[in-house]
Amino acid sequence: MATIEARRPHREPGRGTDPARRRALPGWLAVCGTLFAVAWGGNEFTPLLVMYRLDSGMSAQVVNVLLGAYVLGIVPALLVGGPLSDRHGRRPLMLPAPLLCVVGSALLAAGSDSVALLFAGRVFSGLALGLAMAVGTSWVKELSQPPHDPGAGAGAGAARASLALTLGFLLGAVVAAAIAQFAPMSAVLPYAVNIVLTLALALVLLGAPETHARSTTPRRLMDDLRVPDAFHRRFLLVVVPMAPWVFGTAASAYAVLPNLLAHRVPGFEIGFSGLLCLVALASGVLSQQVAKRVDSPHSSRAVVAALAVAAAGMALAVWASTALTVTAALVAAAVLGAAYGLLLVSGLQEAQRIAGPDRLAGLTAVYYSLTYLGFFVPASLAALTRWFGYPAMFAVGTGLALLCVLAVSLSWRRHLPAPR
Repeated sequence: MATIEARRPHREPGRGTDPARRRALPGWLAVCGTLFAVAWGGNEFTPLLVMYRLDSGMSAQVVNVLLGAYVLGIVPALLVGGPLSDRHGRRPLMLPAPLLCVVGSALLAAGSDSVALLFAGRVFSGLALGLAMAVGTSWVKELSQPPHDPGAGAGAGAARASLALTLGFLLGAVVAAAIAQFAPMSAVLPYAVNIVLTLALALVLLGAPETHARSTTPRRLMDDLRVPDAFHRRFLLVVVPMAPWVFGTAASAYAVLPNLLAHRVPGFEIGFSGLLCLVALASGVLSQQVAKRVDSPHSSRAVVAALAVAAAGMALAVWASTALTVTAALVAAAVLGAAYGLLLVSGLQEAQRIAGPDRLAGLTAVYYSLTYLGFFVPASLAALTRWFGYPAMFAVGTGLALLCVLAVSLSWRRHLPAPR
């Protein structure tokens, strides 16, 4: 026994009882799980637009308005939840997000023939996603740096959060489309899957450590909601011009193109919509890995590259909306999806560099609010079809993207934030 005891390594007092060492799941991964589930709930509706048009008799204008309706929940949740979490901590503002997501999915499941219920469900899904994006993205960034993750790189937080969101958007759309195309209860089962997934991952979220201490300094609510960094010249000249293109490109790929080509795939309209979501968002996942390498804290190189890809995607959308072939749509969706991934990460990294530690979630919220303006693209284009064709409108989009490339290039190294 003496020999065995002598060979045992010396253990420092308390070393085996440190909760951080016992935690099997990294904190950032626990938060990413909820980001993933809530993003799933936000995008599961998208490939089902065709189903509501065919089975419920809704017009293209109505379903596109329903697609954009969740922006009415996202933007207030972003602009209020982000700054308040900078004041009161990440956990109190993040924990309601999965519950709101469950309510949204339940309303959508109950409302296949009711525009009012579908609208309400989309708004609740938006509230959940707004909180998750503003608060969760900031929480992941803080958990992806010392002391929580000493080995993480400088841009790891933005990359991890963007990847979790994109994977949620991707799988939510693909699984919902597959269920609706091939399984029974097509208007209910896709949402039931999300409810179960979200509740399971919400339990995992409870183990994530708080990273932002609650402020004890008395302050008015309006002071909490102010985000002065939103008027930083770098933000105005680089981030603002590119932000609406994030979801403008994505929505063009998986909301506009499926409706244009639905008549080309009779009997498989929902599956084809899901396929375009898969192609676009899988391309976005891959391009996010490139975005980390292109990004530079010394220039707007990553944003310029992302906008150039967006212009190429819009040009290919002109071709796809003219040729109306499956091949053209798949190619255009892939390039538009790549632009989405590059834009999402490069813009988020610019915003996080500008923001101070006490205003991180607030500026992240403003950034995401601007990106979601792009979700009004499908409804706007549908409203303009009485005067213009889709090829002409995508051609205008190509020109606007090129103008944004020029505008951001002019601020290549201007107004860079001071190193922190």
